[in-house]
Amino acid sequence: MTLAASGRGQSRSLVLTAMIFAVAMTFIDQTIVSIAAPTVQHDLGLSSSGMQWAINAYLLALAALFAFGGRLADTVGHRTMVVTGVIIFAAASALCGATPRGGAAEAWLVTFRAVQGLGGALMFPAAIAIVVATFDLHSRGRALALFFGIAGGLTAIGPIAGGYLIQWTWRSIFWINVPVAIIALVLIAISKPGNEHRPAPIDYRGLALVIGGVGLSVFGFQQSALWGWGNPAIEVCIAAGVALLVVFYLVELHTEAPLMNVRIFRNQTFLVENIILGISMMAFIPVFFFASIYGQIALGEKPTTSSLLILYFFIGFVVAAQIGGRMLDRIGAKRPVVLGCALAAVGFFLWAGQVTGLRSGSQVIWIIMAGAGMGLMLGQANTDAINRASRFSYGEATGIAQTVRNYGASLGFAILGTVLINEFRSYITSSLTAQGVPGQAAAAQAANVPRVPDLPGRPDHHAWLRQRAGYGRLAATTTPRSSRTVKLAAAGSSSR
Repeated sequence: MTLAASGRGQSRSLVLTAMIFAVAMTFIDQTIVSIAAPTVQHDLGLSSSGMQWAINAYLLALAALFAFGGRLADTVGHRTMVVTGVIIFAAASALCGATPRGGAAEAWLVTFRAVQGLGGALMFPAAIAIVVATFDLHSRGRALALFFGIAGGLTAIGPIAGGYLIQWTWRSIFWINVPVAIIALVLIAISKPGNEHRPAPIDYRGLALVIGGVGLSVFGFQQSALWGWGNPAIEVCIAAGVALLVVFYLVELHTEAPLMNVRIFRNQTFLVENIILGISMMAFIPVFFFASIYGQIALGEKPTTSSLLILYFFIGFVVAAQIGGRMLDRIGAKRPVVLGCALAAVGFFLWAGQVTGLRSGSQVIWIIMAGAGMGLMLGQANTDAINRASRFSYGEATGIAQTVRNYGASLGFAILGTVLINEFRSYITSSLTAQGVPGQAAAAQAANVPRVPDLPGRPDHHAWLRQRAGYGRLAATTTPRSSRTVKLAAAGSSSR
């Protein structure tokens, strides 16, 4: 579809710029909050699991509501939903920045992070649908590559800006979204992108099922670190979540106006692309948080320096995204997607092999390689999946693809967070046992890792661990592997 066919006669580049600014907040938010997580946790007195929920609530809301946002975009109007989403996201950001200290802090922050997710779910499918409708098939790949590439560049700004902003106050990492939202609204008013829509009833039954399925399955994995895998409630939550998602699929097959047209998964290419997106996002989003924690705690770096780990990743991502977009336009999606998957897998594997050395310089090349693989693959898989939809289903197809992406990210964050805490517990137990603490007592103290009320790596956190154990120098261990883990979990002598 050409721009003229959209009936607007506006500059395609201006429309693209408006949409980039509209979704910029959601991209910036993915990294800027991660880099500030240790500081936010310390200032508000959040538990480790509480901080993870503050991040995952955003991803969970995106995953549960993206299909709803895509359907609204197609039925109410693409431009209308972009504007609505931008306003909701900006308002929720301001309220996140106003989180009060005290007992209500965790509930407040988690709630409005979820509202941010709602705003993102409303604006994002509509924004991509506008870009897709504005550019014809032959130029769409390059336009979307530019869209995701610039947005990825803005994501890279997140950790850099966050590192400096939190020196003033961590609250500013949320408040920065407000001026970005104002710029987006002004550009939308000037460019007047198309507001195509196709009125249809909303499938609220399907909405309830997908919210329940996504929510329960992620909740089960996320809470396993606190409740333990021996608690039957964990298995019940995960099983119930999976069951609800299966019921959702079956119900949508027989619904006249479904929330998600699951029949599109019969298109093999669309199905495969979404499987790739879901699996890749299990690593892509969580790596921002864990890289930030690693840099600030294990390496003992300041937030501004720690943010370089994420910046290196996005250097590779942005450059490769442009190359991948051109490859998509010339030869299709298969080659850049396959090459990107292979490059990312090798990059992450080699990066993982260097992290225990605690030297960031030896990791840079592999971080860039992992980012390049993701950049080569993600945008192209997403674009190819959307291209399988008809013109009036762009919003819906985008909603489906982003639901899969964010569900993968949320699930990956919950699983990896649980693995991280369980590993901490295991190594801290070994360290305490090596110091003469009885095994049962050591395990009991290590079990408090998810409930630690302060920032790991600060002297007060180290003192807390020593006090709970009733013994002296926790950092002294008998094995190098345990030493690295205790440094990451307690690191009282090496961080700050």
